[in-house]
Amino acid sequence: MASLGVNPSRTPQGPGPGAASSGFSSPAPVPGPREAEEEEVEEEEELAEIHLCVLWNSGYMGIAYYDTSDSTIHFMPDAPDHESLKLLQRVLDEINPQSVVTSAKQDENMTRFLGKLASQEHRQPKRPEIVFLPSVDFGLEISKQRLLSGNYSFIPDSMTATEKILFLSSIIPFDCLLTVRALGGLLKFLGRRRIGVELEDYNVSVPILGFKKFMLTHLVNIDQDTYSVLQIFKSESHPSAYKVASGLKEGLSLFGILNRCRCKWGEKLLTVYGALGLRDACRSLPQSIQLFRDIAQEFSDDLHHIASLIGKVVDFEGSLAENRFTVLPNIDPEIDEKKRRLMGLPSFLTEVARKELENLDSRIPSCSVIYIPLIGFLLSIPRLPFMVEASDFEINGLDFMFLSEEKLHYRSARTKELDALLGDLHCEIRDQETLLMYQLQCQVLARAAVLTQVLDLASRLDVLLALASAARDYGYSRPRYSPQVLGVRIQNGRHPLMELCARTFVPNSTECGGDKGRVKVITGPNSSGKSIYLKQVGLITFMALVGSFVPAEEAEIGAVDAIFTRIHSCESISLGLSTFMIDLNQVAKAVNNATAQSLVLIDEFGKGTNTVDGLALLAAVLRHWLARGPTCPHIFVATNFLSLVQLQLLPQGPLVQYLTMETCEDGNDLVFFYQVCEGVAKASHASYTAAQAGLPDKLVARGKEVSDLIRSGKPIKPVKDLLKKNQMENCQTLVDKFMKLDLEDPNLDLNIFMSQEVLPAATSIL
Repeated sequence: MASLGVNPSRTPQGPGPGAASSGFSSPAPVPGPREAEEEEVEEEEELAEIHLCVLWNSGYMGIAYYDTSDSTIHFMPDAPDHESLKLLQRVLDEINPQSVVTSAKQDENMTRFLGKLASQEHRQPKRPEIVFLPSVDFGLEISKQRLLSGNYSFIPDSMTATEKILFLSSIIPFDCLLTVRALGGLLKFLGRRRIGVELEDYNVSVPILGFKKFMLTHLVNIDQDTYSVLQIFKSESHPSAYKVASGLKEGLSLFGILNRCRCKWGEKLLTVYGALGLRDACRSLPQSIQLFRDIAQEFSDDLHHIASLIGKVVDFEGSLAENRFTVLPNIDPEIDEKKRRLMGLPSFLTEVARKELENLDSRIPSCSVIYIPLIGFLLSIPRLPFMVEASDFEINGLDFMFLSEEKLHYRSARTKELDALLGDLHCEIRDQETLLMYQLQCQVLARAAVLTQVLDLASRLDVLLALASAARDYGYSRPRYSPQVLGVRIQNGRHPLMELCARTFVPNSTECGGDKGRVKVITGPNSSGKSIYLKQVGLITFMALVGSFVPAEEAEIGAVDAIFTRIHSCESISLGLSTFMIDLNQVAKAVNNATAQSLVLIDEFGKGTNTVDGLALLAAVLRHWLARGPTCPHIFVATNFLSLVQLQLLPQGPLVQYLTMETCEDGNDLVFFYQVCEGVAKASHASYTAAQAGLPDKLVARGKEVSDLIRSGKPIKPVKDLLKKNQMENCQTLVDKFMKLDLEDPNLDLNIFMSQEVLPAATSIL
C-alpha cells in the first residue's frame, strides 16, 4: 500500500473542456523558447489519458486507474459504497477517465449506472468509453499472477521471486480482494490496448513507473492497522462454543463506548409510528439545524398514509401470538367467516365425536375428533391392550391412518364429510392472509423512497444522539475544526478508553503545527505512558474528524488527510511475514503516502532487529521526513533508542522537539508522574520494570551490572560464584570417571582416556 512513482503530490485530471478543439487558425508569431516550452507542457497535459477499472460486489467497491501523464497505476483499497454508487460517481467526477473498464458479469446496479453514464452526451469534458471484459479476466488468482509477473522498472532485476513478492506486498494491499481483481483487469486492458506503446514493437510492454494509493479529496485515509492499534474497533469471540452465526461481539473499543444507537439497520428498523413522532418533535425544534429541517420536511404525508394503512390492516397482537402475519377483523369477509368456523370447531367436534362413539365397539371407552392442518379431520381412539399387531388396528367402517402417542387415528365417513364441507380452514386462512400481506407490501413499496429517507435521516439523528449521550456521561468537550490550523492542538487531553480503566488518569496537552515541532521524539522509562500518549493523540484527532466531542478541555484540529501508525505488529502466520517485516511495511506505507497534513504515530520502531541497524533505520526515516522542511508530516515518535539523541543523529532545528515522560527516583523506587514535558530521558530503567514484572532479584541485579559495564566500555566478566559452582560440578564429574575406571581391563587404553575424557574436563575446570 506504499507508493512509488513520479509527481506524488499531483492529483491526476483528465483533459479539460477545451482540450479537444481543432480547426484552422490565423497565422501567429513564432513562439520563443519559453513559450514553446510552455506549449509543450500544455500539449502533454492535453494528451494525458486516464483509464479506470472498477468492480462492485456485496456493497464494496474496488477501483484502480492508469494515468498516462506519469505512467503510474493508482488504486483505492476496498471501500463500502451504496447501491446508488455515490462513491464511484465522486471518483468519476474527480479524475475524468477516458475509459471505464469492468467485468461483463456485473450487478444490476452497476449495469444501470454504467448505462446512465454512457447516455450522458453532454458530460464534460466528454463521456467515457465503457469497456466490458470477460469475467475470467478479473479472477483473483490470475490477477495476482499478473501483478507479480509484471515487468516494473522500479523493481531491481537482482530481486528473486520471493523478494519481489515481499516488495509488492508492501505496496499493494493483497488483502483487498476487489482491488486486486480491479488491478488485474486493468493490466489486462492495458496489455490489449497497448496504451502509450501502440506504435512500438509488440515485445515492448506498457510502461508502469509505480503504484500509488489514491484517496478522494476531503476524505481522511485510515487503514485497517490504524483502526486496530487505536482500538477504534475490536471484535472478540463470544465465549459460548454454541453461539450461532459469527459469535463475535464488540470488545473494549472506541466504537463500543460510543455506540448507544437505538435503531440498527437490518436488525431493528424504525417503525413508521416512531418516525411520525420524530417528525412532529423535530418540527418543534430550531429549524436552523439542517438535520431537524430535513426530518420535518422529508417525513411527508406518504409516511402518514403508510402508517394509517398498516394500522388498519395488521393485527399486531394476533401476529405476535401466532408468530405470523394476521389481519384485523372486517378487512376480508371471507376470512372473517372462516375464522368464525375455526373458532366454533371445538364444541362442534365434541358433538361429532359423541355420535361416532355410539357406532364403535363397546370395548372402546372414548374417542375424539381432531383437526390437523394439511391433513384434515380425524377420529382419534385410545390404543387398547389387545391391539398389538398392525392387523389389530383394523376397524370396520374406518380407514386407519397412523399411530401416535398410543392413539390410533382413523378416517370415518363423518370426518370425510367434514373435510368436504369445511375444507382445510387453517391453511386457507393463512393463504388468504398471505395474499393480503403481499398486497399491503406492494402498497408500502410504492412509497419506498420515503421509507429509505426515513431510515437515513433517523439513523443520522440516532448517531448524533448517541455521541451526545456519551459526551455528556464522559465529560467530553466540543472541538474546533480549523482548516487554516496546520496541525493539532489539544489542551489536557485524555485517552478515552484508558481513563475508564484506570483509577486516576493524568491528562496531557499536545501542540503540533506550523513550522515548529512537527517531529516530536518522545523518550522515557518503560511503562511511563509513551504509547498511551501516542494513541491518545490519534484517538482525539479521529473523534474530532468524525464529528464527536473529545476527551479534552480544549481541542483545535486542522486539516488532517490521513492517520498512519506503527504501534503494534498484527502478526499472523497466514501473512508469511516476519514481525520486523510487518513493521517495515507499516513504516513504508507512511513514508510513501504521508503528506504535510498527515498524522504519523510511531512507537518503538527498529526494536525487531539488531540495535544498531534498528537505530539507523529509525534515524534514516526521520531524516527523510525532516528533509522535506515545512511539508514534513506531523510525526510523534516514541523510542527507547536514547542514542538517537546522544549521538545527535537528527539535524538540529525548529522542526524537531524532544519530549519525555516525567519520573522521579525515590531510593530504589521509580515514581511515574505520567506527565509529558520537554527534555530527554537519561535511562530506560528497564531493571525497575523487570523487578515489577517479578523477575528474581539476582537476575535483575546481574542485568543492571552488565548494562553499566556496556555503557562504560568495560569488559564483562562472568559471575564468580556461578563459575566456582560450575568448577566443582566438573571436578566431581571427572572424579566419578576415574572411580569407574577399571585398571585391570586389558582393553583399557589410558592414552585415549586421557585425551578424550580428562583433558577436555581439565580445560573447563581451569
